Amino acid sequence: MQLKTAIGFDELVEIAKTLPATKWIKLKKEVEQKKVLKTKELELFLLQAPTFNQKQLDTIANTRKAINEWRTK
Repeated sequence: MQLKTAIGFDELVEIAKTLPATKWIKLKKEVEQKKVLKTKELELFLLQAPTFNQKQLDTIANTRKAINEWRTK
């Protein structure tokens, strides 16, 4: 059974400061690992995301050109 409590950031910092060196290092590794995982997830998402094909890029370029010409009239 787990007990969840709401701890403010300042309280959390104070608790972390009281940790012994070995526990502090372990906590720091866990936090850094979470950052790496989130970065890897984002990188994987971006690499697998759909991309435009040449026809779509040409359509976008033509549309931008038409809009720019219309705005300058």
